[in-house]
Amino acid sequence: MPLFLEFRAHPLIVIRRYSCGYIIMRPLIIICQLAVIFLFCMMPTTTFAMDVVSEGTVWWIWPILLFVLTFLIGVFGVMAGIGGGVLFVPLVSSFFPFHIDFVRGAGLLIALGSSLAAAPNLLQKNLASLKLAIPCALVASTFSIIGAFGGLWLSSINSAYIHTSLGVLVLLVVALMLASKRTDYPQVQPGNFLTEALQLNGIYFEPTQNREISWTVHRTGKGLVAFSVVGVLAGMFGLGAGWANVPVLNLLMGAPLKVAVATSSFSLSITDTTAAWIYFNKGGVLPIIIIPSMAGIMLGAKIGSRLLSKVEPALIRKMVIGVLLLAGLRSLLKGFGI
Repeated sequence: MPLFLEFRAHPLIVIRRYSCGYIIMRPLIIICQLAVIFLFCMMPTTTFAMDVVSEGTVWWIWPILLFVLTFLIGVFGVMAGIGGGVLFVPLVSSFFPFHIDFVRGAGLLIALGSSLAAAPNLLQKNLASLKLAIPCALVASTFSIIGAFGGLWLSSINSAYIHTSLGVLVLLVVALMLASKRTDYPQVQPGNFLTEALQLNGIYFEPTQNREISWTVHRTGKGLVAFSVVGVLAGMFGLGAGWANVPVLNLLMGAPLKVAVATSSFSLSITDTTAAWIYFNKGGVLPIIIIPSMAGIMLGAKIGSRLLSKVEPALIRKMVIGVLLLAGLRSLLKGFGI
């Protein structure tokens, strides 16, 4: 029995009705996204969002640049398992004339959109583990509420504090990844009570080795504690949580690198929702920033999720370190007014 039925209602519209009941009209969705971008580009809310007005630059160039940048971030973010938010916030706050509060609010929604776009492919390929993502994401989501309120309070004092702290945090993550002996397939000690109770294990197919790989995790209690800290920091800086999910899942809990990357990307759809509502409620979300960014990130994430299974884990690690280093340095320099 086929998984879906496909028919063409129009040359540009392909409708697929899946066995689970969902209906997907892919080309129509893309056209609608581009139309919405054009609509919101006609709204002069960009000036309201700007922290520093750039003379000699027309306002509508910024939404276009946002779309191009976020498309690239979407491709890279899924492959690196960092959700895009950790790249979006330092890069946009450093190179675009938007206030940091609007950028952080957008960053959470960017990571959320990237996760939602990539999740179906990652789950279908059995790379993302629902059993592993749910407990970790729920802990991080709860504590992200505290971080969101703390970040808005700190920004109200001086936004430079956020830029500097963000740069230091990202550089610390880079240092951790460089110093650690990260392995694609860590050795795991069996017998962990929480691991067995939650059944945190699985099997996925590794095309680079042409075989199935069984995996499990350990130190689950310590991992959940680490995710509570990740939640606070993610909500405070609007980074999502992918920047720390991968190291915690791979280094601390012992999940294979590809499973850690895919599960991290999927879990952002849970973690970022809570913190994003805090920024939305406080007025830290503007359509002129969100619309082109969400369209770009979701289109890019679709491509990134398809490339993930074909890329060597070592290459993914180098990509993570390189881009995080660039983003952290730029954010730190802006915090010092450079």
